[in-house]
Amino acid sequence: MKVHETASTAVDPSAAAEPGLAQVLQAVPVAIYMTDPGGKITFYNEAAAAMWGHRPVIGESLWCGSWVLRHRDGRPMAHDQCPMAAVLRGEEPPSNLAVLERPDGTRIPFVAHPVLLRDAAGNVAGAVNTMVEDTASDTQMRLSALVESTTDAIVSKNLNGTIISWNPAAERLFGYTAADAVGMPVTRLIPDDRLAEERIIIDRISRGEPVERYETLRRRKDGSLVPVELSVSPMKNAEGEVFGASKIARDITARKESEHRIRLLMREVNHRVKNQYAVILSMIRETGRRLRDPKEFERQIRERIMALSASHDLLVTDDWKGTTIFELVLAQLRPFNDEGRVSISGPAIKLRPSAVQYLGIALHELAANSVVYGVLAHNEGRIAVEWSVDPDDSGNEILTLTWTEEGGPQPLSGSGAGFGTVVLERIAPQAMGGIGSFELGAGGVTWTLTAPMDQIAATYTPAGPFSELV
Repeated sequence: MKVHETASTAVDPSAAAEPGLAQVLQAVPVAIYMTDPGGKITFYNEAAAAMWGHRPVIGESLWCGSWVLRHRDGRPMAHDQCPMAAVLRGEEPPSNLAVLERPDGTRIPFVAHPVLLRDAAGNVAGAVNTMVEDTASDTQMRLSALVESTTDAIVSKNLNGTIISWNPAAERLFGYTAADAVGMPVTRLIPDDRLAEERIIIDRISRGEPVERYETLRRRKDGSLVPVELSVSPMKNAEGEVFGASKIARDITARKESEHRIRLLMREVNHRVKNQYAVILSMIRETGRRLRDPKEFERQIRERIMALSASHDLLVTDDWKGTTIFELVLAQLRPFNDEGRVSISGPAIKLRPSAVQYLGIALHELAANSVVYGVLAHNEGRIAVEWSVDPDDSGNEILTLTWTEEGGPQPLSGSGAGFGTVVLERIAPQAMGGIGSFELGAGGVTWTLTAPMDQIAATYTPAGPFSELV
């Protein structure tokens, strides 16, 4: 087996201690060190110390002064398996390529050139090793590490469309292992109705033109489709000839789902805004029919729009999922500053957004009427807002909600003939698929709404009622 040697007249390693030779070796800008026949380091120059990142102990450290040695693929390498140790054992090193790791974690790929030294009698007196940093391999290692660690799928292929490399992110995205994918035609990843894309890509890559980012669909191993953003670049050899393409695929499933949700939300917002416009226009039209005083008209319209806004605020707070009847009653009573004379009782029911808007307007009209004609206009009487859910004859759940004023003044006969009556008896109940009745009693008004739960409720907890005095 061939082993690297110097001529028989080679310098004895102990001669490195001689001032003249030591000065020469220290002046050489290449990392050099020497060992005795047993592998103990007998000399190293400053270039070697700088490369190692520390100073090994002369006469104690073995084989190599590196803090840690690794193979090129990152696996640890024992010092007695390094190229220098192999040469001293009379073996041909399996590879002169290695990576040293400094104490600070920095890794440097290098090429080792160990050579045996013999004395005048031809006996092995030690060895000398020169280490040259492999900058090209260092760049390649960094690129390889980047490709391996990135979250984007990186795939390379030749001009025939055969896959030649496949990183871990590609495994996660497409479901094929590297062993499965390498050698596979890239068209297996492309849906049948998009195969024309591959022909266009190959044509452009063959001309040396990159393909900028574009969105498309690709097929996983299980047959499912995944939306991706692709960018493709030509790969060239040392002569500048295109031999393949590198493709980066980014999973944009989350982005597409977000865009879809935004589009749905915008359509829903548009629908709800139009509904609010319709309610406001109805308010203006019905109020205008009954009032001739511009100031009174402006006041009532302003208050009704503010009531609609209060319901809207509740919906925004809960991402337009709805709100409870309890919260809605409080919100509509708050502007009148007299919630303390109102009791609220009923099970926890979360209303749909449309029901929130129309029931909110009805509650506002009841409170506004009470401030002018009823209990809230005097220091006597109370208001009870109560609701319950019961099955009808067909077994369908029906909400019954009642606003009752008790102990208040006798309402005027004309107090129930305005826009509020239209809202309470027709507009609000019909919008919720129910029926409303508005009655004038001895101690105030009573309004009853009956409506099917499947028309108004987003969620319903029938586990017992709650009762609050506010």
